[in-house]
Amino acid sequence: MEVVNISQNDLSLLDRSDRVHTGSYVAGQWRQNNTGQTAVLNPATESVLGNILNASPTVVRDAVTSAHEALSAWRYSGIGLRQRCLDDWADLIYSARKDLAQLMVLEQGKPIAEAFGEVDYALEFLRFYAKWRPDSSYQSASHLPGATQRIQRNPLGVVALVTPWNFPMAMLIRKAAAALVAGCTVVAHPSKETPFTAIYLAALAHEAQIPAGVINTVVGEPEPIVTEWMDDARIRGISFTGSTEIGRLLYRQGAKTMKRLMLELGGHAPVLVFPDAPLETTVEHIMQAKFATSGQDCLAANRVYIHDDCHDSYVEALVERVATLSVGSGFDSVDVGPMIHRAAVEKIHQQVVNATELGATCRVGGTPHPAGSRFYTPTVLTGVNDQMAIAREETFGPVLPILRFSEETDVLSRANATEYGLIAYIHSLDRARIERLSNELDYGMVAVNRTKVTGAPIPFGGLKQSGLAREGGPWGYEAFTELKYVCFERGTIHAK
Repeated sequence: MEVVNISQNDLSLLDRSDRVHTGSYVAGQWRQNNTGQTAVLNPATESVLGNILNASPTVVRDAVTSAHEALSAWRYSGIGLRQRCLDDWADLIYSARKDLAQLMVLEQGKPIAEAFGEVDYALEFLRFYAKWRPDSSYQSASHLPGATQRIQRNPLGVVALVTPWNFPMAMLIRKAAAALVAGCTVVAHPSKETPFTAIYLAALAHEAQIPAGVINTVVGEPEPIVTEWMDDARIRGISFTGSTEIGRLLYRQGAKTMKRLMLELGGHAPVLVFPDAPLETTVEHIMQAKFATSGQDCLAANRVYIHDDCHDSYVEALVERVATLSVGSGFDSVDVGPMIHRAAVEKIHQQVVNATELGATCRVGGTPHPAGSRFYTPTVLTGVNDQMAIAREETFGPVLPILRFSEETDVLSRANATEYGLIAYIHSLDRARIERLSNELDYGMVAVNRTKVTGAPIPFGGLKQSGLAREGGPWGYEAFTELKYVCFERGTIHAK
């Protein structure tokens, strides 16, 4: 990773700040029609980075029209051309790697090392889909006498991508790469908290000469934009990453036009630690799973269940490690940056207060941090039980709650007792136990004796109210396609 020494906290530090526009990118042009402005803040300093123009209803509709008109040429352009476009876009993104990382620190707050990591993670998806050859159709003899059949995958159509503030680059690219290679055209809406990363990416897509209308990026307040798109029958699918609450709303709205829904929603990840797990490496994995992205991650460890036989040794080791974490601006090589909102700090603190009032012990932290109004001190709570709010609700922040258990069947039941089902973590060396738990944990992903499990080739997604469909690999591609079955009368047409 390149070391960057930066004292500024505004967009002037970027090498190419001219790529940071204020309006929406529609049909290959920057549109200024608006219904007002929204300020984008640096969460570390609460200073205004800039103002985006809230897209007018005309711009919102024009984005769909642009994507709809570009669809026919793009879907029939051939996968080779589409993949070359992804490669060209990736090349430009790589050349702007430093700007994009710095931009994410400015508008999201994450530590600079993590921001560089997000750029590289996003590039994995562009490179993967730029080289991947989907098995999109096959032909065979029919089950019907005298017939031949073909089954193929066609592009879903125009798709809406609605992305969150915590991974402003990775979530957009992960969705867009699969959608574009499938032959879909895109209307994208980034979070109003972190729009400049998506705007910069749109500027690079323009420079990569991706045809006008294939990618459209619309900025502003989410409700009028997304509501308009959900009502528009020309949009055949929506891929959304965000809260379960908003996911439920989109589920209801999508019924009106029978949209394909791809939803990556909340998480409430349990970590199960058994006595045979090696203490030192397991502690490091717990630290990574909890404090990456300053705890603002749907994959973050939310409930750490530690067996009675090793509980005390783990607590002491975790308290010691958490006490060393540094807090501050992401440009200062810290471990934990700011929360995205003041309200997030308030919610985190309410969960800590609720837990301590009900009998939990705060071993380290437990207060807002003096670095600023959007910072929270990394915290360890022990004596947490399943009735406390922090054990029932997703925590988007740097608080590590520790719960005890004595029996495998008990901890399995407790780990599954949630509406969420995104990821679970197991730490044990017992192969039989690992096999049992990985099968019985009601989660879409299970990490065993490690933290990082995601990447371009794997099916990212959850069960229950953590979402629908999967992102990445062939599953991410298939989510943006429709199956079509064609049956030919043998001898009357040559089926290719």
